[in-house]
Amino acid sequence: MNTADCEDIRAAVDEAVSALCAHLEPGSLIVLGCSTSEIAGGRIGKASVPELGPVVAGAMIDACRAREMEPAFQCCEHLNRAVVLERDALRRRGYTQVCAVPQPKAGGSVPAAAWRLLEKPALALRVQAEAGIDIGDTLIGMHLRPVAVPLRIGLTRVGEANLVLAYSRLPYIGGSRAVYQ
Repeated sequence: MNTADCEDIRAAVDEAVSALCAHLEPGSLIVLGCSTSEIAGGRIGKASVPELGPVVAGAMIDACRAREMEPAFQCCEHLNRAVVLERDALRRRGYTQVCAVPQPKAGGSVPAAAWRLLEKPALALRVQAEAGIDIGDTLIGMHLRPVAVPLRIGLTRVGEANLVLAYSRLPYIGGSRAVYQ
């Protein structure tokens, strides 16, 4: 990937975070699932591009921090889709910490880079994020709070990878007599 491609990736991640922020409160957790294989035009899990890890992870961290959001990074199935985030966010939210350090071939290039870029990284067994970004069909739904609402923006791809966004809303409970805000 050349410099222009990296700038396009950074811009796409920033646009995605910005779009989600219209539906979120400050301090919300945004989980990112990303396949660098798919961004580069390969098949998920088969053509990892470790050099893209810091580009995507750095863009996500910068975009979230600029908007007072908390970034999180879903690992691949080799780490049971555990999630990298700041240790204080893990503790504050009461998530279960697990013991592993993501690597490009065991966790994924983006979570491995996030581990190096975050101040005090930790690995959570699972999270319930308020929103999510899925780059390359990594299936982040297990880490979103109910009820997930798809968000369509003009941008549909990052490199060659599909881009899907979702935020969560409070579940409606009750029946015909319930009153909602």
